[in-house]
Amino acid sequence: MGNVYLITGASSDVGCALIERLYQEGDLFIAQGAGDLKGLADLCKAHPGAIRTYDVDLTNEAALCAFIEDVQKNCPAPTHFVHLPALRVVNTKFKKFDEDRFELDLSVQVRSAVALCKAFVPAMAKARKGRVLFMLTSYLLGMPPKNTAAYVMAKSALAGLAKSLAADYASFGVTVNCVAPGVIETDMMASFSAEDKAALAEETPLGSLGSPEQVAKAILFLASDDADYITGQVLGVNGGLVV
Repeated sequence: MGNVYLITGASSDVGCALIERLYQEGDLFIAQGAGDLKGLADLCKAHPGAIRTYDVDLTNEAALCAFIEDVQKNCPAPTHFVHLPALRVVNTKFKKFDEDRFELDLSVQVRSAVALCKAFVPAMAKARKGRVLFMLTSYLLGMPPKNTAAYVMAKSALAGLAKSLAADYASFGVTVNCVAPGVIETDMMASFSAEDKAALAEETPLGSLGSPEQVAKAILFLASDDADYITGQVLGVNGGLVV
C-alpha cells in the first residue's frame, strides 16, 4: 500500500486536479464530495479501485460522524489529510450579515476539519509521519475585499486551527500547512462576467487568473517528502497579487 489520501472537497476543480497529480500506483484516495461526485467519474474510471468516493453533507453532523466511522472501519489510516471545501463567497454588507449562512460555512470549513483532525491526526502522530493541508484564501494575506466578513472569519478560524495543530504535532513528524489561492478560475467564479475576469487578470502581476492545476501543484509540494521541514506555513498562490 502506498499513501492514503483523505481529501474533502475532492470533487472540486482543485480536488480533481490534485488527485490527477498525486496518483501513483498503490495509492488510495478517500474522496469526499457533496452531491457532485460525478466530477470524479473520469478519475475513478482512469484509476479503478484507487478512489473510494463518499457523498457527505459536511453541514450534517450525523452524516459527518457516519463518514468518519466508515473510513475508520473500512479504510487504512490516512497518511495525508487535505481539506478543500468551502461555500461560494457571498458579498454582503455587514449590516445584512447572514448568521445562518455563516453557520453553514463554519460547519463546512471549520467544524468538519476539527472532527476529521481529531479522528485521524492522532494516528498519523502514532506512525510518526503525516501531512495535513488546508485551503485558505489570499484574502487573509492582505486587506480583504469589502463585504466578505463571513468568508474571511471562517478562513481565519481554519488558519488558527492549522497553526495550533502545527505546534501540537511537529514533534510527532506531522506537518500542517496551508495554501492561500488568489483569483482561481473554477466553478466558484461562475457568476463572474468575462469583463470581470479580464479586469482581475489585469490586476494580477503575472497577467492571468490562476488555474486549479497551479493550486494543486502547490498542495502537491507541501504534501511531499520534499516539504518535510516545513510546517505552520501559508503558501500564497496568487500570481503576485498579494506580496
